[in-house]
Amino acid sequence: MTTPRVARARAKQRRLCVGLISGTSVDGAEAALCRVEGTGAGVHLELVAHATLPFDRALSARVLAADSAAELCELGFVLGERFAEAALAVIARAGLAPEDVDVIGSHGQTVAHRPRSLAPPPPVPSTLQIGEASVIAERTGIPTVSDFRTRDVAAGGEGAPLVPYLDWAVFRKPGARRALQNLGGIGNVSVVSDRLEDTVAFDTGPGNMVLDALARRYSGGALRCDLDGQLARQGKVIPELLEELLGHPFLAAPPPKSAGREEFGDSFVEPLWARFRERPHDLVATAAALTVEATARAYERWVLPGGPVDGAFISGGGSRNPVLMEGLRRRLAPLRVEPLGALGFPEAAKEAACFALLASEHLSGTPASVPSATGARRSTILGKLAP
Repeated sequence: MTTPRVARARAKQRRLCVGLISGTSVDGAEAALCRVEGTGAGVHLELVAHATLPFDRALSARVLAADSAAELCELGFVLGERFAEAALAVIARAGLAPEDVDVIGSHGQTVAHRPRSLAPPPPVPSTLQIGEASVIAERTGIPTVSDFRTRDVAAGGEGAPLVPYLDWAVFRKPGARRALQNLGGIGNVSVVSDRLEDTVAFDTGPGNMVLDALARRYSGGALRCDLDGQLARQGKVIPELLEELLGHPFLAAPPPKSAGREEFGDSFVEPLWARFRERPHDLVATAAALTVEATARAYERWVLPGGPVDGAFISGGGSRNPVLMEGLRRRLAPLRVEPLGALGFPEAAKEAACFALLASEHLSGTPASVPSATGARRSTILGKLAP
């Protein structure tokens, strides 16, 4: 369906777009308001404003525990309301009105991700993100694009990572290869250069997911993460456990590949906690070392052999964890390792900005999936529109 407002937005070469996402930590909605001009190889994105809407602990726990169709159905509408609030908040922060914004792109909240790289492979690869786009569109009055991953999965891809398109559009450096490393719940890297089709991108393994889960268990739910690496600094790595964890089959599998809670969520963490709960600081230190070593080995196997890299630029919550950053600098030396802010872009806004860009490309009719990253048969136009 094309409404007059959608028709006007499609006709524009310069759009105001809001991107929304809630990550695997399920601690809040990130919103980025961006000005997007052009499309494809000539696209330009400017960040206008960024806002975070924290979820209360009860909602986070409810999402993490959801295990029935009825619960997921209701949570889809509950999260739609929260995402709409985040969109309106970032628009207000910019001193604008909803009428000024052309489109919202909402990734939503991933509650299941079962790509073909899952071990064992699922009979039918699939992915599910919730946060009802119709609720967002109704509450804001702004056309909303959502459900970005499913078309890539339908085309034989992993449905992830999707951020390589933004990484190439915004952060590529002419004549060079540059690594953009996200350390959210799951780690993922995009290695971008002049041509989009030369992009190398895949999930590297756990980012903060294991650390966050251990921090919650250690604190009885009072902590959502290992803030500033304080827990890890009080412990010592358990070498034999680290080697055991590095034997996880996902880490040795070649790209394309993507991961989620199915690999590194509660089913991974609970047995570790049961074995080492009397050594919590050592366990957290080992989990931090797992993130560092899994990331470094991924670079050694699949990034650095492709040629020189002009630095690794880190985003996601892991960029604010000094234990992880120090470990990556030490392990990847002499490669330059810096927070994404070194390129003049706030790391907390990057993933939300990606979905602002993908929503604009949806309106332009420009394919924005990256088959070299996801393994899809072809590049496709991503997302579904709630006008």
